[in-house]
Amino acid sequence: MNKTQSVPQAPIRVVQFGEGKLLRGLIDVVLQQAADSGRFDGAAAIVKPTDRGDLAAFARQDCRFHVVLRGLQHGERFDRSFPVTIVRRAVHPYRAFGDFLALAREPSLEFVISNTTEAGIAIDPSDRFSDEPPRSFPGKLTRLLWERYRFVGGDPSRGLTVFPTELIEHNGEALRRCVLELAGLWGLDKAFLRWVSENCRFCPTLVDRIVSGCAKEELPALWERLGERDELVTVGEPFGMWAIEAPADVAARFPVDGEGSAAFFVSDLAPWKQRKVRILNGGHTALTPAAYLAGQELVRCCMEDALLRGYLERAEREELVPFVPLPRAESEAFARDVLERFSNPFLDHRLLDIAANSMLKWRERVLPSVLDGLRAGQTQRLLAFSFAALLAFSTAEKEENGALFGRREGGYYPLRDVPEALALIRACSRGDGAAYVRAVLSWLGAGELNGFADIAAGDLCRIRASGVRAALLEALEEGGRDA
Repeated sequence: MNKTQSVPQAPIRVVQFGEGKLLRGLIDVVLQQAADSGRFDGAAAIVKPTDRGDLAAFARQDCRFHVVLRGLQHGERFDRSFPVTIVRRAVHPYRAFGDFLALAREPSLEFVISNTTEAGIAIDPSDRFSDEPPRSFPGKLTRLLWERYRFVGGDPSRGLTVFPTELIEHNGEALRRCVLELAGLWGLDKAFLRWVSENCRFCPTLVDRIVSGCAKEELPALWERLGERDELVTVGEPFGMWAIEAPADVAARFPVDGEGSAAFFVSDLAPWKQRKVRILNGGHTALTPAAYLAGQELVRCCMEDALLRGYLERAEREELVPFVPLPRAESEAFARDVLERFSNPFLDHRLLDIAANSMLKWRERVLPSVLDGLRAGQTQRLLAFSFAALLAFSTAEKEENGALFGRREGGYYPLRDVPEALALIRACSRGDGAAYVRAVLSWLGAGELNGFADIAAGDLCRIRASGVRAALLEALEEGGRDA
């Protein structure tokens, strides 16, 4: 960055494990807005969780950068840039381990935030206390907490509060277990284990914002717009959510919520996660195979296709939203937001990227809504079509060097799924459609589903005979008659 601005002088109250786009594009914006509004008096220090790459751009820019949010908001184009100056320090523990430990001795330190991918919250059995640093994120965090414990003399009032954002079930408790297990393996004082157990909080959180970044070719135009060269500028969508499950005393000490903030506190994170997984992720998974077979490449282009958009809107409204355990109006509003987000003209979200591991995604994101609907006596007609389209998409038309390929008009595409799913595709996908439906449902642990298998088998037969668009039109008509 070329412009000279003062580095924020607020005390470091947050250590942030991770320097990636999601943390910069959502969490750091939340912290910056809270600081700008006077709600939060604190700064953050970034810790690089891996040994790949460096933090040279942070050093060159005094840890300052911009976030550009653009897309659609309430039907209008939204395009704004936000300067972020909340970060005061960026530490590479593999190159400056002493600086990493020094963060634990910041008198004002209270909070830890992490985003180290879903695989990050796991123990590396090769980690040792003497490593500088331990390789895993839980190893680094345990080392940081030990240093903090020693610095504060085990003061129960000076434990740290940890907010993991990794997308795994019960991420707070999972991280807590890893820390305590490592502390035990390393033979650390039992008093330290009690201090972590009783005086450190591990609060589960859920994040939602698509932060796509930008192509290198776009950087000069962004720099001209910002009036300076910013190597760390990142681009995301206007929608943002950071839901934090925490007691009132934590919310009072960490006042990052409020008007205009993407952050909010909840007493139970489960319904919010279910809303996101079923409506946003479930919508993606229900739409993608049919849309790709219908000739589309990008999510936003699907929203310009009347047939595909109508299918998604009805599936969301009739078969996904009703089974989210939140007030219906809130879930319907979220579904409208999802459609708007999918229409983002600035975002090129490739269907083939979403389609990776589709069978397990369908089980986790769509099947629960199918089961809830069937228990309520609802056919879930359009979700049956989504399953048929998934199997039509996951039909091996060619094998080359052990890799499987599906085919649509215009050519072949790779089938990317877990090895067990690929073995099932190789064995069953070219045979009888009804047998393929039942084989996959059995593998997913779903069984016959009270006639759902028969509906899906009929749809698969029609897709193979007449194409996905004709089969979808028939499914929509049948769903309308059943309504």
